[in-house]
Amino acid sequence: MDAFRYQALDATGRTVSGVVQADTPRQARTQLRAQGLLPATLDKAHKRGRQPWARGISAAELSLLTRQMATLLASGLTMEQALAALIEEAAEPLTREVLAGVKAEIMAGASFAGALGSYSRSFPEFYRALAHGGEQSGALPTVLQHLADYLDARQALRQKTSLALLYPILVGVVAIAIVTGLLVYVVPQVVQVFQQSRQGLPWLTRALIGLSEFLRAAWPYLALAGVGGAIAARMALRRDALRRRWHALLLRLAWLGPLIRGVDTSRFASTLAILVGGGVPLLAALTSGAQVMGNMVMREAVERAIERVREGMSLARALGETRAFPPLLVHLVASGEVSGKLEQMLERAARLETQALERRLAVFLTLLEPVMILLMGTVVLLIVLAILLPIIEINQLVR
Repeated sequence: MDAFRYQALDATGRTVSGVVQADTPRQARTQLRAQGLLPATLDKAHKRGRQPWARGISAAELSLLTRQMATLLASGLTMEQALAALIEEAAEPLTREVLAGVKAEIMAGASFAGALGSYSRSFPEFYRALAHGGEQSGALPTVLQHLADYLDARQALRQKTSLALLYPILVGVVAIAIVTGLLVYVVPQVVQVFQQSRQGLPWLTRALIGLSEFLRAAWPYLALAGVGGAIAARMALRRDALRRRWHALLLRLAWLGPLIRGVDTSRFASTLAILVGGGVPLLAALTSGAQVMGNMVMREAVERAIERVREGMSLARALGETRAFPPLLVHLVASGEVSGKLEQMLERAARLETQALERRLAVFLTLLEPVMILLMGTVVLLIVLAILLPIIEINQLVR
């Protein structure tokens, strides 16, 4: 059974659109006519993987869908029935199209995680990994419920960070616009008077004039170089060797490294807690946990730990030997293994890492605002001094 996207006219002549499931286009039109709709266009719904430019389901919508899916499955509905209910409930055409496509994949024999893989822009890799682990353990409703809680917490942290970054971004944009306007338009108008007087200019004024002339002449080339550099960097990072070196460099940075390590550690601990709590075997949970790591160095560390655990080593010792994770996580995992409360200890580790991450972000953003204001003030001060110094020298000559 396939999914078909349609536009049709209802009984009042109003244009409606949506997604209908049928084996053939003819059957889809028959279903629409049975609903009192006159189909105008009918196209087979494309998979997200075939539309690399298309957007996916939003994070807030994904969290809501996950929670609804967990509730429906826990109440005893089959996967097909739950997806059919979600399709009827969805308000966005994109959401209905994606869910209809997932349902069609499942009815064709694909697993739930495999069907989600056809829409990778809507369902991230870590989401599919957790869904796969839930399917393997037979505890998919429980895993989806915990996953919805995790998505809500991550969305809340993202919104908090975005709101905190809004002011520094606005200050930076305004500062760049002001400095660019001064250098490109105001400075040439003012210093033209000094150049006509044939007066020897201070070095700061000469440097400002040179910078202004350079920006006015080279701005198209600078813009082109910036775009070309971004494209080249993106293409280069597609190679595993270069991407690994880049990820290793990021981990060594003073401020950014701990943030990246904290994000991946929190994600790893949350994933393990969800899967272990859902009854997934430890090795399978670790494999899914490795897939959710965004940093290649951290992912390779988990893969090395998996080999050690497979050889009979405890999880805490295996993670400790990698030296990639904070000692707090290792100690909490060791305590969980000894007490038999690994899920609770992993949840506590994830919560503590998230709190530490929030504190680091708060300190970073607190320091960022005054630093940006100071830099902007320094640049404007240098421009003003470069303009005022010749005026001061002229006044001294007149006296």
